[in-house]
Amino acid sequence: MSTTTALLGILGALLIGAISPGPSFVLVSRIAITASRLNGLAAALGMGLGGALFGTLALAGLSALLLQVEWLYMTLKLVGGAYLVYLGVRIWRGASVPLPVDTITTFERKSLFRSFAFAFATQVSNPKTAVVYGSIFAALLPASPPHRLLLALPPMIFVVEASWYALVALAFSARKPRAAYLHSKNWIDRTAGAVMSALGFRLLVEGMRVRHS
Repeated sequence: MSTTTALLGILGALLIGAISPGPSFVLVSRIAITASRLNGLAAALGMGLGGALFGTLALAGLSALLLQVEWLYMTLKLVGGAYLVYLGVRIWRGASVPLPVDTITTFERKSLFRSFAFAFATQVSNPKTAVVYGSIFAALLPASPPHRLLLALPPMIFVVEASWYALVALAFSARKPRAAYLHSKNWIDRTAGAVMSALGFRLLVEGMRVRHS
């Protein structure tokens, strides 16, 4: 397998994984709708950086370490699950709070770093991502990958993840999606909060299973 073929295969697999709906999609779309397009793009950068970090750690062998050291894997799952549950509860509790159209952009432009940080924390809250990356690398990397390929992967992962979530942010920050959200804010936020909490509880259950296995 050539270096180019391996790189394209890995990036294609990672793109499919990024497109799959999950807590990252829920968070970026909600930030883009409730805040501003700029905040959504800041969140996309946070997702990209989180993906690049996990890719780097997977290349460094963290995925194998997580599978061998059960208590570490369990701890990371429990912490990540608790974070997602907290985020879900926070979204749920804010469902009934009015969000006037004319104050959305003014308020949220002051918190671009907050949008970036929320997205980054959400991306790295699931340690299974490092294991998935490690599996993809194990399946598609050549037996003796050249250094240029190993060096190219983290920034390319950043580009794939950030580009996909930037598209999500651009789509959901448009006028019609925002108007639809404001019209049905209560049940949309409760649905998003429930989904986020459910994903967090799933991580917590998986972490407890690791603990008792």
